[in-house]
Amino acid sequence: MIYPFIISLSTETFNSDHNNNKMEPVRHPYRKSLAHRGFVQGVTLTNSTTHAPWCHYFGGLRYALPPSERWRKAQKLPPSYSYGSEHNPGQCDGMVGVCPQPNFPGLSFGVGWTEDCFQCNIWVPVGEPPQDGWPVLVFIHGGFLQSGTPNSFSAGALLGETAFNAIVVMPAYRLGVFGFLHSSELEHDAATVGEPVGNQGFWDQRLALEWTRDNIALFGGNPTQVTISGYSAGAYSAFYQLSYDLHLPEAQSILKQVCIWSSSPIAQPKSPETAQTQFNQLLSALNIPETLPGPDKLARLRAIPSSNLLSAATSLEANQFRPTTDTLFIHPSLFQSLDNGTIGRRIASRHIRLLLGECRNEAALYATWFPPRNTLFALHKRLLTEYPTPLVDTLISLYCPGGRLPAGCGDWNCDAFGRIYADMQVHHMQRGLVHSLVAGGAAHLLFRYRIEYRLECAEETIPLEWGVTHGTDQYIWFWGNGALVRPDEKRVIQPALIDPWIRFVHGEADLHWGTKSYREMRTLRSDGSVEICPDGLWDEAIRVWKALRAVGEQDK
Repeated sequence: MIYPFIISLSTETFNSDHNNNKMEPVRHPYRKSLAHRGFVQGVTLTNSTTHAPWCHYFGGLRYALPPSERWRKAQKLPPSYSYGSEHNPGQCDGMVGVCPQPNFPGLSFGVGWTEDCFQCNIWVPVGEPPQDGWPVLVFIHGGFLQSGTPNSFSAGALLGETAFNAIVVMPAYRLGVFGFLHSSELEHDAATVGEPVGNQGFWDQRLALEWTRDNIALFGGNPTQVTISGYSAGAYSAFYQLSYDLHLPEAQSILKQVCIWSSSPIAQPKSPETAQTQFNQLLSALNIPETLPGPDKLARLRAIPSSNLLSAATSLEANQFRPTTDTLFIHPSLFQSLDNGTIGRRIASRHIRLLLGECRNEAALYATWFPPRNTLFALHKRLLTEYPTPLVDTLISLYCPGGRLPAGCGDWNCDAFGRIYADMQVHHMQRGLVHSLVAGGAAHLLFRYRIEYRLECAEETIPLEWGVTHGTDQYIWFWGNGALVRPDEKRVIQPALIDPWIRFVHGEADLHWGTKSYREMRTLRSDGSVEICPDGLWDEAIRVWKALRAVGEQDK
């Protein structure tokens, strides 16, 4: 099975073989002047049947220079950087480099791996931009921060067959051990060159946002109308990019709107002390003595080929490399700022709108992500790889009182794990986020949805028996995401979600969303109808949220 956050769709052909149908837009070379940045060679994607142009596409466009050393910060493009000349333009008709990452059944990115993944794919509407420029959507791909690539997504049909009329930017960024390793050794190393330590994947995303602000006008975009969106770990990333943005002076902020699709912040990220333990375990797996001086440890780590480093990292019991509370990108009081309404008040004062929601059966896919053995002990141990001990203990007491299976669950390794994991990653914690933002006065800026409908083309990567699970709606948001959408399905998703989303991205005041309270959700039903429904999960979700928030911040 190919996981939906890394579906293998080629930006070169946008092929879809579902039901023996293919969608292959014709590609015509398209050269564009980027003023002081020189020239780039992209393509114009054209409908092969109607011959109508869809959009212009630029793939593998660099947004930053690689760092001088592994685990240092990528470098902003200098003012003198040029992509190419008129007669020798930069070739941007392919795809971004893919950060080394774990393989999955049926899919391997081993060929083409590169740690120099500081590029983005861009789709630009055809025709003349409006006076202020096209609005901009920056999309962050998901994959648990361990895997994924923007090459798995296509915005061609979205721009070609709807009135989206916005530039779409999808950056790659460092993942797993390459993007989220943290230790005192790395901290001292970064200090020698005046750089931040850890969370390099987030800093990569930030550089892509800054590149967008500084350069998107060259493509006809409006740098003052940027929406950040993300799916799963990309939505998690979008929240942390928003929280970082909110701590900047308003004149330096980039984000105007945020889409948080099927994810949510959960708890204060791990402490540097916990990250150090994981770093030491990595050293042990690679037979690097802890007694060596810090620079020698890093020299050995940096000399290891990426495939060998990845193999050692994924062999660890704690093999998920996630963000660290580093005090610079992630402040130690972040979740306190949620609790006391500070973040909500800042969002309200800057009038930043959020579109956020879920799929009905998120747990069906989450249950497949490194499931534990079928025991309560194994479930507890598996959750400890994701969350601090006090949170896991609280979760077990809430979901499994007396050591019993949760109601309606038939086993520990699929049903119970899938439910708890999906509630933590999406259902309950997103409601907790809404609760906190409302306390800060931002209720009028929240647009909540629930999707209970799936397109037929989602069967390409996600079994039908999983229902409307995590990832199925990416085919809705991206108008098939390279696969064909039936005409009757288009008539459903266009008014239900796409048209309001277009108004959202364009900054229109009235989305025709329909909800009148933060406890209502715009719901796309399985029969294709749209209803404004009360949130039936709210009370239980807030009970869990409050219980977890009462535990405290530190991962002890």
